[in-house]
Amino acid sequence: MFRVPGVPGKDLCDKHLGFSRRDILRVGGASMMGLTLNNILRAQSASAASAQAGRAGWGKAKHVLMIYLQGGPSHIDLWDPKENVPDKVRSDFKSIPTKIPGTHFTEILPKLAKVNDKFTLINSMSYTPAGLFNHTAAIYQIMTGYTTDKVSPSGQLEPPNAKDYPNFGSNIIRLKPLDEPMLPFVMLPRPLQESNVVGKGGTAGFLGKSFDPYTLYPEGDDLDLSKMDRIKIDDLQLRPDLFSVRLQRRAKLRDAISAQMPTIEAAVKDLSLDSYYDQALSLIASGRARDAFALEREPDQLRDRYGRNTFGQSCLLARRLLEAGTRVVEVIWPKVANSDNHSWDHHVGLSKRMKDQSGPMLDQGLSALFDDLDASGLLEETLVVALGEFGRSPEKGVSTSGNNNSADGRDHWPYCYTAVIGGAGIKRGYVHGKSDATGSAPAESPVHPTELLATIYHAVGIDPETIVYNHLNQPRELVKAKPVTELFA
Repeated sequence: MFRVPGVPGKDLCDKHLGFSRRDILRVGGASMMGLTLNNILRAQSASAASAQAGRAGWGKAKHVLMIYLQGGPSHIDLWDPKENVPDKVRSDFKSIPTKIPGTHFTEILPKLAKVNDKFTLINSMSYTPAGLFNHTAAIYQIMTGYTTDKVSPSGQLEPPNAKDYPNFGSNIIRLKPLDEPMLPFVMLPRPLQESNVVGKGGTAGFLGKSFDPYTLYPEGDDLDLSKMDRIKIDDLQLRPDLFSVRLQRRAKLRDAISAQMPTIEAAVKDLSLDSYYDQALSLIASGRARDAFALEREPDQLRDRYGRNTFGQSCLLARRLLEAGTRVVEVIWPKVANSDNHSWDHHVGLSKRMKDQSGPMLDQGLSALFDDLDASGLLEETLVVALGEFGRSPEKGVSTSGNNNSADGRDHWPYCYTAVIGGAGIKRGYVHGKSDATGSAPAESPVHPTELLATIYHAVGIDPETIVYNHLNQPRELVKAKPVTELFA
């Protein structure tokens, strides 16, 4: 039994008084978290010894940035236009050349057409043979690597729960924890959502809430394009009553307990528990995370390049977070599926909505992001992935998922679509795979979403087949797929 020295029993708001029971509980909780690190380190060791280690691209990425275009953008109307096809398939947008000879985008992506020599296009993304036509089911798979267990009668998934598989970002920060005082995983500017199902696939699930992302969801409607100017990060502020002396007192308490527990100290000496405790204090005290959120410090010219809208400013904020040391950032397209205006879920009015709303925002924000990351050198150590949960039907006006579609609308299509991937050793100016004449199915080198997820883990230096234990203590692979190493230079 150990004794805690100090003055007992009083209100402890003043620095000259002793330790409170709250202090004791805080240190105890931190110690219990530290004692579970042996399992994490065991998994890290297994990844290091993996047969994947040494293959192309292994461990190149210090950071991961997912640009998630929820809603399902039409590949035929963006990255993979088709010629010599029936009018009901052909895009209403003209085809334009890009930096890659022989590769064309549509006219609504003129800026991205000038920077596609900085990334790889995967034109053969496919859920074949089992397509997932439901937004949330498809989102859940690309974010976790697993299909869902239950679907409600409405076709939507059940809300998030503690039994869910973890988001890939949660797995990454668990197996590759930061060694500096910065938020490890940030999701912005809104949650994953379809109808009333919010956040499915966006949590740490059975890993526990300690591995959940830090979520930055500014107040305001999705169509409030200036809400990134009103970011609130109150929980990262140092409260006026929490002076540094109180932080120091808690650190002294930790030292006092450690001094009286030589057996435990010896057992965990290699785990550097002091550093984990210090990082938690430093995150608040240093102000590093708060500074990263200060978009107003960027030059107006650069903010204009990204686009003065929620998506553009979210991309710029993501760059600031990566620069400050955040391991994983997920930028979620700031408009929910099953909605109009700026959504990618184009069942009706596709041509006008893509040309006037979603297309220009994507073109400006994503092109500025690749330019900015490349110019700063950050692209060399950051894996950037941009995709939706599926594409849109090659034929206009038909129903593939039970939805009604206008003559110029396209329905859900999981059998073939496009993803963008770049940075961290990914080939530049490369097109992987090929869709058939109508964009209906891969003609060459199909890539399943789980294989893309495995590629993300591989790039970070984590074996995709690393075992984690679910809420029932059952062993599960991070994802049951192999990485696509052909994507790496």
